[in-house]
This record gives sequence, C-alpha cells and structure tokens, in this order.
Amino acid sequence: MVLRGLGIVLRDWAEVDLPHLVRLFDDPEVARRTPLASPFDRGAAEAYLEAARSDGRLHLAITAGDDVPCGEVVLNPTTGTIAYVVGVAHRGRGLAVRAVELLTGYAADVAALTTVYLEIEDDNVASVSVARRAGFHPTGDPPETVEDKGRSYTLHRWAKPVQTVPTSI
Repeated sequence: MVLRGLGIVLRDWAEVDLPHLVRLFDDPEVARRTPLASPFDRGAAEAYLEAARSDGRLHLAITAGDDVPCGEVVLNPTTGTIAYVVGVAHRGRGLAVRAVELLTGYAADVAALTTVYLEIEDDNVASVSVARRAGFHPTGDPPETVEDKGRSYTLHRWAKPVQTVPTSI
C-alpha cells in the first residue's frame, strides 16, 4: 500500500525498515505515550512488524518522499481511530498533520468511514495541536482511562467527519 499526497508518502513497512523502527520508537516520550515496548530494540521491532501485519489495522510508514521513515500512522478501520508517531528528529515539520489528513482521505474513499477519531491525553500538547490543525474537535464523550506499563492515563476522544483528500494509491 502506498498513499501519496500533501508532500508526503505513506507506505507499508518492510524488513529493511527495522533499524528505522528502532530509531523512531526507542524514545522515552514514545514509550510514555504509546503501548510500544521500551526499550524498543531490534527484537521489539521484529515483533512489532510481525504483529502489525496481522492485527487488522493499517500501519504505514510516514516518509517525506525520500523513502526514509520519519514516523508511523495507523488506521483501525473497525473503530475509525487514527494513531501516529513521529520520530524526535522529524518533529516540527507538520508530518503528523499531513499523515492524519492523508489517511483521513483514505478512510473516506476506501474504508468508507464517515468519521475518524484521535484519542489524546490532555497534557499531550503536540498531539492536541495536530488534532486542531487537522480539523478535529473534542467529542465531549466521557474520557477513557487506560492502564499500560504500570501507568494510568486518560484519553479524550477527538472527531472529524471525513472528507476526500486527493490521494494516489
């Protein structure tokens, strides 16, 4: 799978990307905000890639057109939820916003979703900014408390009705 648009390319992960997965995901902030293993080493990357290929979600590497992964965007077509991670060296370039927007277009055109969602902690300023810049709004639904890796955190749901974004698959 390859999606092109908005100055980025979203593509399937490949075995050759394992070192990139380690570089992107072995980060204290990623460990804190996601259920990913920490430390995230080569073995964790191999297990992640294997699981990603069979978990029913669409996991795509975010690239800036040079085929080097800068992060990941994930769509759960069952729940309509989008998740994303951008590596620390690639933050501040609008990659998460563009990846979410591009995947939102895919959700409308191919997955036939009418609304997509983000789940964000209140104190995750960067993700709240991504949500706002990508046109998402808080739903007002009761937040969900999650336990993971010995930490309890509260996720607030943000929603956006889907609109078609020109993509090339």
